[in-house]
Amino acid sequence: MSLGFRVLSEFVAAVVVGALIGWWIDGAAGTSPAFLLIFLLIGTGAGFWNVYRIATKSTGSQGG
Repeated sequence: MSLGFRVLSEFVAAVVVGALIGWWIDGAAGTSPAFLLIFLLIGTGAGFWNVYRIATKSTGSQGG
């Protein structure tokens, strides 16, 4: 169960951090919601990458 919480927390954290960075840049540049959407997508991609990395590490898969 702790592995599930780790995966969930890392995914959510990546998405939230990406969204917050985009929101902050939009506020500073006055370009709402362009950077929010861009960094939300980047955060989502980073979250999926973390989930993939954890999943392959926990199964003992050797690769890339």
